[in-house]
This record gives sequence, structure tokens and C-alpha cells, in this order.
Amino acid sequence: MGLCIIMLKPEVTATDEWKDNGPQDLVMENRQFGSKMTDSKYFTTTKKGEIFELKAELNSDKKEKKKEAVKKVIASMTVGKDVSALFPDVVNCMQTDNLELKKLVYLYLMNYAKSQPDMAIMAVNTFVKDCEDPNPLIRALAVRTMGCIRVDKITEYLCEPLRKCLKDEDPYVRKTAAVCVAKLHDINAQLVEDQGFLDTLKDLISDSNPMVVANAVAALSEIAESHPNSNLLDLNPQSINKLLTALNECTEWGQIFILDCLANYTPRDDRESQSICERVTPRLSHANSAVVLSAVKVLMKFMEMLPKDLDYYGTLLKKLAPPLVTLLSAEPELQYVALRNINLIVQKRPEILKHEMKVFFVKYNDPIYVKLEKLDIMIRLASQANIAQVLAELKEYATEVDVDFVRKAVRAIGRCAIKVEQSAERCVSTLLDLIQTKVNYVVQEAIVVIKDIFRKYPNKYESVIATLCENLDSLDEPEARAAMIWIVGEYAERIDNADELLESFLEGFHDESTQVQLQLLTAIVKLFLKKPTETQELVQQVLSLATQDSDNPDLRDRGYIYWRLLSTDPVAAKEVVLAEKPLISEETDLIEPTLLEELICHIGTLASVYHKPPSAFVEGSRGVMHKRLPARTGSGEGMECPDVGNAAGGSAPEAAPSIIPSQGDLLGDLLNLDLAPPTTTGPTPSTSGMQMGGMDLLGGGLDSLLGGDIGGSPAMGAGFGAAPAVMPTSLNAPVGGGLGDLFDLGGGVGMPMGAYIPPKTVWLPAMKAKGLEISGTFARRAGVIQMELVLTNKAMSVMTDFAIQFNRNSFGLAPAGPLQVLTPLGPNQTIEVSLPLSTVGPVMKMDPLNNLQVAVKNNIDVFYFSCQYPISMLFVEDGKMERQVFLATWKDIPNDNESQFQIQDCHLNSEAASNKLQGSNIFTIAKRTVEGQDMLYMSIKLSNGIWVLAELKVQAGNPNNYTISLKCRAPEVSQCVFQCYEAVLKN
Repeated sequence: MGLCIIMLKPEVTATDEWKDNGPQDLVMENRQFGSKMTDSKYFTTTKKGEIFELKAELNSDKKEKKKEAVKKVIASMTVGKDVSALFPDVVNCMQTDNLELKKLVYLYLMNYAKSQPDMAIMAVNTFVKDCEDPNPLIRALAVRTMGCIRVDKITEYLCEPLRKCLKDEDPYVRKTAAVCVAKLHDINAQLVEDQGFLDTLKDLISDSNPMVVANAVAALSEIAESHPNSNLLDLNPQSINKLLTALNECTEWGQIFILDCLANYTPRDDRESQSICERVTPRLSHANSAVVLSAVKVLMKFMEMLPKDLDYYGTLLKKLAPPLVTLLSAEPELQYVALRNINLIVQKRPEILKHEMKVFFVKYNDPIYVKLEKLDIMIRLASQANIAQVLAELKEYATEVDVDFVRKAVRAIGRCAIKVEQSAERCVSTLLDLIQTKVNYVVQEAIVVIKDIFRKYPNKYESVIATLCENLDSLDEPEARAAMIWIVGEYAERIDNADELLESFLEGFHDESTQVQLQLLTAIVKLFLKKPTETQELVQQVLSLATQDSDNPDLRDRGYIYWRLLSTDPVAAKEVVLAEKPLISEETDLIEPTLLEELICHIGTLASVYHKPPSAFVEGSRGVMHKRLPARTGSGEGMECPDVGNAAGGSAPEAAPSIIPSQGDLLGDLLNLDLAPPTTTGPTPSTSGMQMGGMDLLGGGLDSLLGGDIGGSPAMGAGFGAAPAVMPTSLNAPVGGGLGDLFDLGGGVGMPMGAYIPPKTVWLPAMKAKGLEISGTFARRAGVIQMELVLTNKAMSVMTDFAIQFNRNSFGLAPAGPLQVLTPLGPNQTIEVSLPLSTVGPVMKMDPLNNLQVAVKNNIDVFYFSCQYPISMLFVEDGKMERQVFLATWKDIPNDNESQFQIQDCHLNSEAASNKLQGSNIFTIAKRTVEGQDMLYMSIKLSNGIWVLAELKVQAGNPNNYTISLKCRAPEVSQCVFQCYEAVLKN
């Protein structure tokens, strides 16, 4: 059990861990100091007038008599007697060279100092003196006791002795002093900060002694937990290196403290992550299970940053399995803690233990709590490769004598059927065999899981219904009865006597549980809709029972809804009640991804045993800081911008585009539950005003741009924002001649229209979000991307405390500020909110590219949904490429990167199309007419620096069909860009 306590250590505070365990320790210490006799005699006396006698003995001149008296005092204190009246007499005994006596007095002092604060001041001088004693054991004893005396009055007197001990030449004293700083901080945080003890503690991380380093780390971690916003453990590669060096030499406790500290560090890149993993891996073979689990926590966290194609990644997965398997050979209590942690690890990375199924097979002498946990992990590891083995085991378990275990085993067979489709038939066959045993609780569990199998595989295994109906009379558990009723109602058309079966349940309607009543009501309504002529009386009877004779509001409301539907619109009733049901998911009991991430960061603590975050069970401010796994680093799937710096007269676009990393485990990465408003906001895109049409003031042919002879037409001028050298008297005045064939705002196109904004759509239906409906769209206004939300409360309770967060996405979209819902959202109220977005968030390639995963939190729950943003929101205002750069870039991009699309049924001419597209920051570089076709050459720049070049062909006399060619160094963007062209031109 000792190891179990160590394993759960991090939820216990450091100050608690280092307190003396009281007189029980003292007995051991007395033996170490050569005590010849047993100490039990001190606990047997019940004399009256004892205090007076003890007082006399404490003031005796004989050292032995004095020591005996102090032992009697400690014994009385231990059994609950009040010996505080002897405080001054015991304190007088501090002035001694006898280490055993001094320890006894210090023990007494720690116990009674709080109730006698004025008297405790008497001991200050002795502390100061003992802190300078030549014996390091006495110096350490003094500083340890100082930290345990929680009296405000004397803390300031203890600062100087503590300062000396922190810089003591003996490492034993320094490590004890480090712990004392954490204790003192708990009593008076301001004093510790003013005295500079925290800086001294940070310096101790560089100490030459590994135990001093470990205690300094433990003390700083303790202080940091109580002050989450402080940056005490400012870890960097240099300090991490020192911790890893100390890791090899310190004790078990020290290793746990250092590993926990390492787990809070986020490496700069995958190389540093791999280096740390290599140095932590040897801890996996440690004899102490707490050290092993702390090492697993560090490796699980840092693996997130390793590319999956790296050889070392596969090696690390193989190294993690043996230590986890070894933990299962310990005593049952430790096995249970290990299994709870393995359950989390398997949900995050099943590949670690995929070949270790046999170690989770249940042993006959395992306690029930170990059996149930092993069963859960077996199902999580079940796959097509091992399903035969697993089913054979589960069938064996279903014949055990332990009822709870048998029930879980039968359910496990059903879960295997749902998880591994190839095994479904074998699972159903196994369940039928179990039903034939006629063991009541086995039959009932089998019927419950067969209902789930029907939901997963409709119209496949309904042939077993007859067998199920044979066991109808033996069902006495609500869940089994409800499952059977659902099956009869769902497949009423296949069961000849369905009405008789349901009528038999109806006879004792009011004695049934609510679950059965609700299921019976729905099943009979389904039956009526399928066989209306035969079951009219039955449906009227159940509706009457549900609405008039029931006092359950859920049942009554459902009855009224069905009654209204059936009486007003039977067709609508059929569509609602007999609607096609979605298939159930294969894993309904998986821990929610963001919670799983947090629990992985708490492996080896109580949080990993409860499967709850510390904030759910730790009271007060400590331990409630949310943790999350680091983001996986990208691996060179870079999208480069056109390298055209040397093109004639051209300059390269300035910003290098962002790397879009490949899509990883999206569910695992999705959203930290800590949905507080962001502390920093990214810079909002620069707001360049809508550019007005300026004349093309630069003469010259388009030959240099497009390489074609266009008849001496002058080239287009500088960007829209450039001021003309000479302003013509009229905007329509011809300059240079031949403007009709050119793209120029004065003579060709005119004023740009506003940017296209898609219509609002429902992103999160109320039925999936406990009454909260969210609809919305995206807009770009004055260079700022806006997420325009409509929040509707369709629940009966008020909604408050709204917050929003995005998952990593292809273009780094993130909220630039908090979600501003300033007033509570009452029932049936709607509010419109505009959320500014930045593009400086974490990046990861999504599928589709413009997919955005969102979490919205309110006082009720956290809700998740996905939506797709039009990529035109990312088209920036400075996306107009210079002519020569355009030409050089077009030639430079490989032809393989060119995509061609058709836009049908578009009734705009080239000028109107160009004008409309410019409103969405799609800029026309030039225009020419070739063989009756208008050719528009366009450039787009995305917020991450990716350039897209386009050629749009419009038939001059028949502008119904457009052909668009897109060239980009990141061709995966082309499809989304085409969709934007289509949306803008058609709306």
C-alpha cells in the first residue's frame, strides 16, 4: 500500500508530505539513538495529578530524568491528553546537546505552538542558535521545525536563520531548508517574496546535490500550484538539462518531483522532445511504480511533438508496453491504479498495448474491481486480429458466479459486436447461446445489448427476434423490459402478435418504472402508425394512461405531443416517430477528448484514478489549473510563396506563408476545456480602406505582362492604392489610348462592390446542445474577419457565462477577443454577436481545408460543432500582384499545379464579374479579348502569404459559362478558391 500512496502523491501537497508523522516515528528514532528499553510503558499510566509530577521532573537537574519526563509528555499528547500547561517547562528543555531530547521538544513545540503563540516566541532564540550548530542534523532539525510552526508572530524572526540554511555548506540542510520555504510561503506568501527566498529557491535548481535539486523543484511546484499565474518554474533548455542530470542520482521521491516538473515543460521542437524522451526512458524500468507512471506521463506528453514517421516514435511505443505490463504483477490495489491509468493511455494511444491483450485476461483470484477494469481495457483493445480470442474469454466469463462480472461480460460481447463489424455475427451467435442458458440476469443483459446491435446493424440480425420474444415473461429489470419493448415497437410489422405482447406490458403500466413507461408509450404509437386499424383502442388506452392518470411530467408531455400529432397530422406523426434513426457510434463510453488530454497530463495522480480533472474534487484554489498536451509540430509541408524577386522589375511578395501541418488526431487535439477568454489577442489584419478607381497612368504594351501582341495597348498602372503622378481633369478622359482592352478602374470596371457574405446557416441545432441553437456566417469588413453568430435559447433555463474556442485549423483562425454576450440569455431569447477573428492561432491541415471545429461553453455545458468558412474571408487587401511578378510567377509554378474549373449559369459580363470579385479582394491584373473571349488575369493573396493566380475566360456574347484556371504552389487550396469564385459570382 505504501507504493500506492506514492503513486497518488501529486494530489497531496508537498507541505503535507514532509510533516513528521508524530510519535510513531519517534519510537523508531528512539531505537536508532540506542534506547535500551521499550517505549510502550509511557502509554500505560493513568495516574492522577500527573501534570504536577511531570512539571517537577521537567525542571529536574538530572538529564535522564528530564528526558524521561519529556517522553511521558509526548506520550500523553499522543493519546489526546492536554499537556499544554507544561509549555514553558518543555521549552526550557530545548537548551540541550542531546539530539534525542531536542527532537522530542521540537515535536511538542510543533503541536502546541499554535495554541500558545505568545509562549512560542520563547523558542525563537533557540532556533537561531540551533541553525548555527556545528552538527548538520541539528541545523536541519531546527529549520524543519521552524517550517512546521504555523504562527504568524514568529515567522519574521525565522527569516534570517532560513536564509543561512538555504546557503548552508551541507546538502542535507539545504534540502530541508528548500522545503521550509514552501511551508513558510503557505503561511505568509508576501513575506517569502519580500525576503527573496523564491529567487534563492530557483538558484537551488542548479545545486550540485541531486536531492537539493529535487526538493527545490518540489517546493517551487508546490508554490506554483497555489499561484497558477506566477511564472516560478521558468523552465528553459539549460534548467531542463540540470534536472535530467539530477534525475539519475536522487531518491524515488526526488525522481517523482523532477518528472512531474518535466511534464509541465513544453519543448521547443521535436528534436528537443526526442532528447528528453531518451533521457527519461530509463526510469521506465524503476522498481517504484510511481516513478514508472511519472515517466510514462512525461513520455506520453512529449510523444505528441514527435512526427509519427520518425523511427524513434515507433521505438518509444514498443518501450512503453513492458513497464505497463509489469505494473499488473503487483498487489491488487496497485493493479487497479495501474489499470485506471492504462485505460486512459489505451484511449489515447491503443497501439502501445495492441499486442498485449493476454495480460488483461481475468484471473480467478482477481478482486472484482480489478476484473471489471481489465474487462473495459479488453474491449478497448479488441480488433479484427484478436476478436476470436477475446470472444472466447468473454463467453467463459459469462458463466462465472459473480453476477456483476457476468453482466459486464455480456455487455462486453455486445460492445465488441458494435466495435468490430466483422465479429458481429459471431457475437450475436454467442449471445443467443447465452440466452439458451436461461439464467435470468444473463438473458436480460443479452437482450439489452442485442437492442444496441439492432441499432448498429439494421435489417441484418432481426431473425433472432423470435428467440427474444420467448423470454418475455422472465424479464423483471427495467432496462431489459425497456429494451424488449423497443425491439417489439421497432419491428412490429415483423412480429405477428406485437399488439398482444405490448398489451401484456400495459396491464401493469403504473407499476412500471419511468424508463419502461416512456418506451411503452413510444412503442405503441409506432405500432399504431404501422397497423392503425388493429391497434386504435390500444393507442387510446396508452395515451389516456400517460396523460390523465400519470403524475410524471416527462411521460405526460410526451403523451400530449403524440396525441396532438396523431389527431392533427398523422403524416407528420409518421415522419417524426418512424424517422430513420442514426446508427449508434462504436464507442459511446470514450472519455471526451479534451478531458482525456487533461487526464493524460495527470497520469499517476488521483485524477487519473477518478477519471475526473482535479478541479472536480480538489477544494479551494489549488490543483485546478487546466493542463493540455502540446501541439504536434509541423514537418516541412511548407507552402512557399512565389520566388520572383529576380523577375524583371518585380519584387517578391513580402510574407512567407505559414506551414500547414498535416492532420493528426483531431479529436485528441480538439479544444482545451479551459474556455476562458484569451489572455492575448493576435494583431488584427491591417485595415486598408476600399480602394477607389484610379486611372491607368502608365503607358506601355501588355506584351511585357502577358507575352501577346495586343495592339499597343498601354499597361495597367501601379496598385490601386498608388497615387497618380498627374490627376486627369476627368475620370473618363482617355490616357494613352486603347483603354477598352485593359483592366483599369476608370475606363474598364468602375467601383468595386461589397464583399460577398454567405447567408447564415444553423451550425449547432438546439436538440444537440441542450436547448442552445447557434447559427451564423463569416464576413470580412475593413480587413477584419468577423464570425457573426446568432444564439437562441430554446431551453427553459437562463444561459450565461458564454465562451468560445477553436481547434487548430488550416489557416490559424482564432478568436481575437472574448465572446461578448453581456446579458443572460433567457428562454426563447435570441442574441446576435459579432466575434472578431485573428489568423495567428495554431495551425494544422484540416479536411476539408476550410473546416473549423468550435467549442462553445456556457453555464450548462460545453458544446462542439464544425462549420466551414468561405476561404474568401482570408483574401487580404494587398493581394494585387505587380504585372511582371505575375508573369514570372505564372511561368515559375509547375503546370501540374494548374487546376481548371467550369462555372455554369453565370449571367455577368467580364466588367461586372471583375467588379464583383474585387469586392472580395480578388484583383484583376489585366484584361484582354482574344477570339471573342474576354480574358481576366487575377491575383489573390491569402492571410498566410499563399498566392493564387487565376485566368478567367468569359465568352463576350454569351456570359453564361466561365472557365477558370487556377495556379498555386499549394494546389490543395485551389478547390476552395474555385468555390469562392462560384459563390461570389452567382450571389
